Amino acid sequence: MDKLIIEGGVRLHGEVIVSGAKNAALPILCAGLLAETPFTLTGVPELRDVASTLKLLDTMGVKVSKDAEQVVLDASDVASFEATYDMVKTMRASILVLGPLLARFGTARVSLPGGCAIGSRPVDLHIKGLQAMGAAMHITHGYIQASTLHLPNRRLQGAKYYMDLVTVTGTENLMMAAALAQGTTVLENAAKEPEVVDLAECLNKMGAKIKGAGTDTITIEGVERLTGAQHHIVCDRIEAGTYMVAAAMTGGEVTLKNARADLLEAVIEKLREAGATISHDSNSITVKSDGKLKAVNVRTAPHPAFPTDMQAQFMAMNTVAEGVSTVIETIFENRFMHVQELQRMGANIDVQGNTALVQGVSALEGASVMATDLRASAGLVLAGLVAEGETVIDRIYHLDRGYEKLEEKLNQLGAKVRRSN
Repeated sequence: MDKLIIEGGVRLHGEVIVSGAKNAALPILCAGLLAETPFTLTGVPELRDVASTLKLLDTMGVKVSKDAEQVVLDASDVASFEATYDMVKTMRASILVLGPLLARFGTARVSLPGGCAIGSRPVDLHIKGLQAMGAAMHITHGYIQASTLHLPNRRLQGAKYYMDLVTVTGTENLMMAAALAQGTTVLENAAKEPEVVDLAECLNKMGAKIKGAGTDTITIEGVERLTGAQHHIVCDRIEAGTYMVAAAMTGGEVTLKNARADLLEAVIEKLREAGATISHDSNSITVKSDGKLKAVNVRTAPHPAFPTDMQAQFMAMNTVAEGVSTVIETIFENRFMHVQELQRMGANIDVQGNTALVQGVSALEGASVMATDLRASAGLVLAGLVAEGETVIDRIYHLDRGYEKLEEKLNQLGAKVRRSN
């Protein structure tokens, strides 16, 4: 099993190109199931989750053509409407084939998903939303079985649906399903994340009629068919945020290309509060720091508030910042699993429920640690970059799910990171 070995104490300097967003690419790849003609995507990152999604689509009969520049999907001859447990168990985003399969083909059999062990992320809102649109839904033997064969023209019916909790994948699944429904669907308390907006923009290029993405009310007027389109995946704001924190922690100066400050306002505000200097234009962000940071309080919440996917990185930063900070996690109940690993490196962290109290220390010490989920892994990498001596991070397959060429990009900035097995 691969490990990352990091020699700490290097200030990061230079430029790095931010990849396309994993959390936009996955739903948009699933949206390819809705198109009757070939569908072309650029900016798709080279990630384990992307490879898993493409493999899943291939098992359904989607023709997948991929090179360094683009991915082309042809779903004109889909032969299977099932996502098996073996395909779904490692990646929760596989649930995103449910809405497209049901909307276009009238039937779907999708395993209940797996993924990072960061807490309960129930799919009941997906199921209730599809039921509101008339679908027959049953869960048997760990599979969601769905059908529209009893509905007029075998099509989902437009509906008004209020989501009890803000859910990104739920919003995306229902938006894709509603694109081919008969009538108008209104999703209330919808997720506002930039990745939801990117999916909506892509669907509209395919012929959908979606308004309000990026607000808490999305209106979808169903159409009879969708066709292929060309779309470029939005930049990965979490990858960008991770490198921004790395630059601040190491006292370096890093410019991120293909990065949008308008997608990172909460992160930028907190980094400035910590003492980093940040400048930006329409397509790049530069972070400069002397490494002497002040502790900042963080509370995660749905977009546009502080993202849960940046919580572990900021906790790592707070471990070496001056002062005491609180980190409050409101999205996932198990998202503090990186705490005990940071403590192995000398961090002073006390967890009470969903709140971590972090007392900054003068320095972390390199140690052998274990990655527990994708963003926790990123937090450990950041800690390793500033720790004294060598840090060995085990189980880094989590990192490969969400960070394209991580060690290559860090080394490009002067870090000393290598992969070993």
